[in-house]
Amino acid sequence: MAVIGGGWAGLAAAVEACQRGHQVSLFEMAPHLGGRARSLPVQPDGGLALDNGQHILIGAYTQSLQLMAVLGVDPEQALLRLPLRLRYPRREGLRLRPGWPLLSFARGVLQQGGWLLSARLKLLSTAGRWLLQRFNCAPELSVAQLCAGLPPPVMQDLIAPLCVAALNTPASQASAQVFLRVLRDALFSGRGSSDLLLPRLGLSDLLAEPARLWLAQRGADLQLGQRVQSLMRQEAQWRVDGQPFDAVILACPSGEAARLSRDINPAWAARAQALCFEPIITVYLHCPGAALPAPMLTLQDGAQAPAQFAFDLGQLDEPGSVVTSNTPNAPNTSHAPNSQKPAGQRAGLFAFVVSGAAPWVARGLTETGAAVLAQARRELDWPVPPTLFKVLAEKRATFACTPGLQRPPAHIAEGLWAAGDYVAGPYPATLEGAVRSGLAAVRALTR
Repeated sequence: MAVIGGGWAGLAAAVEACQRGHQVSLFEMAPHLGGRARSLPVQPDGGLALDNGQHILIGAYTQSLQLMAVLGVDPEQALLRLPLRLRYPRREGLRLRPGWPLLSFARGVLQQGGWLLSARLKLLSTAGRWLLQRFNCAPELSVAQLCAGLPPPVMQDLIAPLCVAALNTPASQASAQVFLRVLRDALFSGRGSSDLLLPRLGLSDLLAEPARLWLAQRGADLQLGQRVQSLMRQEAQWRVDGQPFDAVILACPSGEAARLSRDINPAWAARAQALCFEPIITVYLHCPGAALPAPMLTLQDGAQAPAQFAFDLGQLDEPGSVVTSNTPNAPNTSHAPNSQKPAGQRAGLFAFVVSGAAPWVARGLTETGAAVLAQARRELDWPVPPTLFKVLAEKRATFACTPGLQRPPAHIAEGLWAAGDYVAGPYPATLEGAVRSGLAAVRALTR
C-alpha cells in the first residue's frame, strides 16, 4: 500500500496499515514528517526549538491519544491536561471543573460571575435546546446566526473564542453545524472530553518522530523529500511514479491530491481544488523571568489586538513542573514568585496565536508582530518589557469551515482513497480530524 503524505493523516494511515499486515511505502515531499503540525529544525547556533505553530488537543481527541499510545508516547506525560478554563488576563471566563459534562457545564455557567444572571440562564436554555435537537441545525446557518439570541458578553467571552479556536474561522463566517458537532463532542460526550491538552513536547516528538521510528522498525519504506509526480491505474494495480501498489491513500494537501487525481476523477479533484483556506499566525515573544498566571490565557482580539490566545511555553517543558493557582479571579501577577513556576529551557518564551488571520496576513507579518507585542504589553504585566522573538505564518493552516461547504469525499476511485482534515466529515480541520480520516481510509480499503 502506498501512502502519499506524511502529516498526521498519512502517519495514522501508515501505522494502521502496518498493524493490519500491509507492506507500506510512505512518500512525503518535505524532508521531514509531521505536515502542518511539526517542529522547526533547531538552528546551528543552538537556538530554542520552536514548533511551526502552537497546537492544542482536547480530551475528546480519543483517536489521536490512542495513536500516540501505540507509538510508545504516554499522553499523560507528553500533554498537560487542564480542565477547560477560558481565563483572561484580568478576569475569569467560563471554567469547567472535573466531573460529568452536563453538570460541569451547568455549574460553570452559573458560577460565571462576569455575566448577568439573565445571560447565564439564556446560555443554559440555548444549550439545552441544542441538546434536545441533538446538536443539529440547518447547514446554511453561520455560528453568528445560530447564536443570534445570546447576550453580547456570552458571544464575546465564550462563543467567539471557542469558534475561532475550533474552526479557525470567525463566527460570522463559520459553519454552525460543524461548531455544534465540536461542542457536542467536547463539552457533552464524557468525563474529561472538554479538557485542554497542551503539548509538553515539541510537535515532532509528540507524533512524527515516534511514528517514523515505529514504521521503520516494521519495515515501512519511508521516502522523504520526494514529491510524487504521477499516479495512474494500470490493469489491477496503481502506479506511483511507476512503482506498483495494490492500493493508494492520498494523505497530501488538498491541492496536491487534486493534481494527482485530476485525470482519475475530475469531479473529485475540482471539489478539492475549490477549497479556500484560513491562515494562522504564531508570534513568539521573549521575556526572561516572566510567567503568565496560567499556562494558557484567552485574549480579547480587536482592530489593534490580533491574538486570541497566549501560551507560556516555560510552564509546558517538563512533566510535574507546573504549579497553577486555582483561585478564581486571581490578580494578574505574571512575575509573582508564587503564581507560576516556569521550568525548562523555554522559560520566558511565550506563543501568541492569531487564528482566522487573513486580515493580518494581508497587513504583513512585521505589522502583525508589532501589534501582538503592543497587545501583550498592554494586557499583561511584565517584570521587563518583552521582545519580539519570531513570527511564523501557516498561510493554509485550515480550510475555511463555512456554512454548507461541500468537502470532497474520502473515496476517489477503486483502491484509491483520500485522507486529511479537509475530507468530508463531521469535524473541522483539526489534528483529530486528520487522524480519524487516515484510520478510516485504511479500514475502508481493508473492507
